[in-house]
Amino acid sequence: MTMSKARILIVDDDPDLLRLLTLRLEGADYAVDSADSAERALAKLSVAIPQLVITDLRMSGMDGMALFENIHKSNPALPVIILTAHGTIPEAVAATQRGVFGYLTKPFDSRDLLQQVEKAVALSGSRSGKADSEDWRAGIITRSLALESILGKAKLVAASDASVLLRGESGTGKELLARAIHKASSRSAKPFIAINCGAIPEQLLESELFGHTKGSFTGAARDYKGLFQAAEGGTVFLDEIGDMPLPLQVKLLRVLQDKEIRPIGNTQSMPVDVRIISATHRNLEEAIKAGTFREDLYYRLNVVAFVLPALSERREDIPVLATHFLALLAERYKKPLNGFASEAMEILVRSSWPGNVRELYNVIEQAVALSTTSIITLALVDSAMRGQSAELSSFESARSEFERDYLAKLLKITGGNVTQAAKLAKRNRTEFYKLLQRHHLDPKLFKGI
Repeated sequence: MTMSKARILIVDDDPDLLRLLTLRLEGADYAVDSADSAERALAKLSVAIPQLVITDLRMSGMDGMALFENIHKSNPALPVIILTAHGTIPEAVAATQRGVFGYLTKPFDSRDLLQQVEKAVALSGSRSGKADSEDWRAGIITRSLALESILGKAKLVAASDASVLLRGESGTGKELLARAIHKASSRSAKPFIAINCGAIPEQLLESELFGHTKGSFTGAARDYKGLFQAAEGGTVFLDEIGDMPLPLQVKLLRVLQDKEIRPIGNTQSMPVDVRIISATHRNLEEAIKAGTFREDLYYRLNVVAFVLPALSERREDIPVLATHFLALLAERYKKPLNGFASEAMEILVRSSWPGNVRELYNVIEQAVALSTTSIITLALVDSAMRGQSAELSSFESARSEFERDYLAKLLKITGGNVTQAAKLAKRNRTEFYKLLQRHHLDPKLFKGI
């Protein structure tokens, strides 16, 4: 079992202070990366998200507060510590009121530094210090910074009993995230029970959820414990909560409010101790307006909400997911498959994927089932996709404020291969290198990730 160090990014335009901070933190067994400007820091954040950022307040170009604002937009759970001179302490205090984790005055005291860093890392949802075999999110494979940000916040939420609502298109992995939250919680040793509210007829759903007593209705030949009782001490995952009938919504609301259930045919309520995670691909706000979903239940379920990005919004995950699925399916089908033809992978990356990760898995499975060679060819993938593929947005269509993220995604997809990245972006290599330099993106940082 291996242990991973917490990663810290230090940002300062003073090289001496960068060296001093690096020595102090590496001596305390942290993994340290550094950047001499906020712009370079943002480029590094496009490659990987650390557990903590420490930045000087006053720097040439973008200052520390502007860097914090950029970080906070996309990674609100990532703690930032500001370094400040005595003359700018009031600015640093004001910064903490805007969400900055804390500040340190220069010259800093090493003990104060390490105490603040330890607190920040502990609150960041870091996976450092945990054995790989105990990884709570092992089933979620991603390179996406957007999904990594959600996972970091999910780890924090897992420590509480707050109800969680997962939103996103079908096939984005809502149940996987629900299971990960359960594994990261204090309830992990207790059951995780999932039910699809839209897949069971209304008359049976109540019995499945809350149970029934013998003779309470035709066919009730024995007492039956519902899923809430079966999950005692654990987590109940209510998938497609937007499809739950209104009468059952009232009963679920009582469970959330009173922590009690009443089985069908029973005159007595009984206490239950479960955490509820729900999921939907529907627009619940529209359902509330239409009168098909209760507003009071919505607020009980929506204590913390996560919106999972569609696969088309995290294309950098397509190669790693496709390769992972290929390895699993090759073993299942007992076929000696070595990978994808480059044209086959390119069409996978360019597809629109309306069915998201679930659709990608199905396409790979069909290609594996029909393969007769050691390589998955373009013809196999095209056949599995029934000839329907959508072009990845050209570089010209990406607005300037998203250039850095766009370029970073291309470098992740190609593992830092500039020639392939330039081809996907439809730019020549010289022009592509200039774009990388403009955004301080070093292709070497993307190799092997």
